[in-house]
Amino acid sequence: MRKLTYFLSDAHLGSWAEEHKRMQERRLVRFLDEIKDRAAAIYLMGDIFDFWAENKYVVPKGYTRFLGKLSELSDSGVEIHYFTGNHDIWTYGYLEDECGVILHRNEATVDINGKLFMLAHGDNSGKKDLGFTVIRWVFHNKVCQKLFSWLHPDIAQWLGFTWARHSRMKREGGREDPFQGDDKEPLVRFAIDYSRSHPNIDFYIFGHRHIALDYNISKHRITDKQEQDTVSPRLIILGDWICQFTYAVFDGEHLLLQEYIEGESKM
Repeated sequence: MRKLTYFLSDAHLGSWAEEHKRMQERRLVRFLDEIKDRAAAIYLMGDIFDFWAENKYVVPKGYTRFLGKLSELSDSGVEIHYFTGNHDIWTYGYLEDECGVILHRNEATVDINGKLFMLAHGDNSGKKDLGFTVIRWVFHNKVCQKLFSWLHPDIAQWLGFTWARHSRMKREGGREDPFQGDDKEPLVRFAIDYSRSHPNIDFYIFGHRHIALDYNISKHRITDKQEQDTVSPRLIILGDWICQFTYAVFDGEHLLLQEYIEGESKM
């Protein structure tokens, strides 16, 4: 009986900054295959592709194993929710029509088994610098999207993957900075501030940041000398499927942040 809900993000499939991208895709597909009989829903929280841009009659080359698995899961009754990130904005129907995903372009508040989840990729949450704000506006602007669609697909894909690689390699080793602390993490600050006006939210789940973080927005309270009771709400930042292979799973009561080790996925 399917009863589990899974969340993962930031696989950046096809990245030109990764040497073994085909192995990365296969690992993700194996994970999806392992959970297919337990999953009621899977939430893909953005940047699953390093760059995805559709044209009316043309879609990006590759990803056949992954897209086929999504279609199989959707056909078997698993809900597949896809949140666009900042690398896969340019989707205009293919993933919905061919793979059966439910597309989300903005953050969403979702009730799952009586618990309220605030879900978003995370690129538009918290403090952003001016450069990122301008680029995000350009990427989401309908006129700019239309002009970009007029480019030959080969040119558009080259530009997109080159930009994505440059964006990654601006950071040392192409890896994210570690957790910066409560006051400096934009997604932590956003969740804390948002929870003040939305006290009914139980869980916040974001991608984008490429760190695996399970953070209690409310302070811990000590119930006795041996036990520490965690108070809602909680924030989960999902890590990535580049080198961490982390995901969250909700069984209707408990939300866990886990690492996928092949052959050992228990939930």
